[in-house]
Amino acid sequence: MIELKKATLADIPAMQKLVEKEVKEGIILKRSDDEVATNIRSYTLAFKEEELIGYGALHIHSADLAEIRSLIVSEKARGLGAGKAIVKECLKEAKALGVKEVLVLTYIAEFFEKMGFKQIEKEKIPEHKIWLDCVKCIHFPVCNEISLIYKV
Repeated sequence: MIELKKATLADIPAMQKLVEKEVKEGIILKRSDDEVATNIRSYTLAFKEEELIGYGALHIHSADLAEIRSLIVSEKARGLGAGKAIVKECLKEAKALGVKEVLVLTYIAEFFEKMGFKQIEKEKIPEHKIWLDCVKCIHFPVCNEISLIYKV
């Protein structure tokens, strides 16, 4: 059974270890320990038998727009429903906060489309997102990620 919980500062080392491979491959954006700590309240963690198997963050961009980012599930736990559980929890949190839309940038659009996300043109992504996050990416400015939106 998968258990979800909000992250604490003590979880940061395990979170960084879990995402290490995807960061090196440029699949997930590198975030420093300090950046994770600053945003610790946005992270939802997934555990199976007390082992961290995944996490994701709901990052608020504006009163109307949030983003699910840094979604990761360990290779050995993929297919168990942890990713879906994390996304559902983030969408539930977005709804409770009153957010109208939730954005994702991903290489696995089908996963999100099955959950009700719809593809959008990258030109519709808020400019501040590009200048805060995308410029840090090893793939910038040539990005193959697909942008999708969910209407809450």
